[in-house]
Amino acid sequence: MELEIILLRLNKESPKRCSLTPLRGKSEYPIQWIHCSPGDLVEVGEVTLLHPDGDRLTPADACRPLLLVDSSWRDLPKVLSGVRGTLHRRRLPVEMQTAYPRKSKTFKDPDAGLASIEALHAACAFLGRRWDDLLHGYHWKEDYLRLNQGLFP
Repeated sequence: MELEIILLRLNKESPKRCSLTPLRGKSEYPIQWIHCSPGDLVEVGEVTLLHPDGDRLTPADACRPLLLVDSSWRDLPKVLSGVRGTLHRRRLPVEMQTAYPRKSKTFKDPDAGLASIEALHAACAFLGRRWDDLLHGYHWKEDYLRLNQGLFP
């Protein structure tokens, strides 16, 4: 079964700062892009939602499309309030580390969490599709892979 990926991207996020931007137009990956504003109603069907409050992601979760929400942490609850479907919340290992330098001048960044491209790469690996080429164009690729070596299946 081919892995399906749904990227739900918040419109107000800057594409210049988005770690997923290099994937735009790449047809070799099974990605469906959905753009929304906070609170928009978005139907996704039955999916595996990558979420820090879920059970651990396993290869068994590859039977459903993977939903990754690309938004700030503070906007996530508002975005998810409009998502309709059966959401199976799954998380990555808590030991995973980001290489993305966090520098918010406005909000306190969470202690854990990954850049969107890191989370997508890791989720695909745990679902049985390790695509290191997803990281092409990601400035912190080597640091991210080094920090997390030994964690990928």
